[in-house]
Amino acid sequence: MANVSTIHPNLFDCHVHTHFSTDSDADVKEICTAAESLGLRGLIFTDHNDFDWPFEESSDEYQLPLETYENTLSSIVKSYNGPLDIRIGVEQGLQRSCCDRINSYDSKNRLDFIIGSSHLVEGKDPYYPSFWEGKDVTKSINLYLDTILDNLDCCHNFDVYGHIDYITRYIPDSETRAKTNLKDCQDVIDAILKKIITLGKGIELNTAGFKSGDEPNPRRWILSRYRELGGEIITLGSDAHTPDRIGDHFELARQILIDCGFKNITVFKKRKPEFISIL
Repeated sequence: MANVSTIHPNLFDCHVHTHFSTDSDADVKEICTAAESLGLRGLIFTDHNDFDWPFEESSDEYQLPLETYENTLSSIVKSYNGPLDIRIGVEQGLQRSCCDRINSYDSKNRLDFIIGSSHLVEGKDPYYPSFWEGKDVTKSINLYLDTILDNLDCCHNFDVYGHIDYITRYIPDSETRAKTNLKDCQDVIDAILKKIITLGKGIELNTAGFKSGDEPNPRRWILSRYRELGGEIITLGSDAHTPDRIGDHFELARQILIDCGFKNITVFKKRKPEFISIL
């Protein structure tokens, strides 16, 4: 976790999970305490919602009880007297098979922010070791990126696309993972970034990639390429599932963004972007 004495005072953690996510037991108030201790300006809770989850891989269910979730977090936010600016969002798993449900999600406009993420390749999550059995790494990455392009054609109810190279976190062989820089996929990545920009959406710098290597998700060259293509909307998120991961590597991430040509990070309120200086 970042040291409070070194973190920039304008940083928001815009990708945070709590016990409302099936893969987290984190307490909301403990998350807030951790964010306060770092000196973060604010955070956005973004628990998982994934329709059509592949139960053959996991007995977990990733469908969020939206009304209960929003009511509970809103109550906590209203009673909170600390220094944080706290907002409420969702990480929505994107898939063509459920694009109608995705595009009509949160019809009452309760949320501040929606991350759209690709977690599945042909209905399977590369997080699980079984995904990689008998798989060619290059072909799997290409399929994953094609899935993102397909999702962008039909799923539009989101604000930023999460961890664009998510699949690379879980390549089982560490040497192969370290050598995978995705440069061979630049054409399709360019197409993804251009489509995101055309839709008026953004991307995130997700620091969870640092747990398995020296690159965030997406990699630095992809962040730089997004900026070169005219991308401006970019959020910063730890993808924390436990309080100790809040704000992880945020000062390094801020410097990476500056090196890539960004002067601001983006946060969302009622689905509207706000730009905050990181200089």
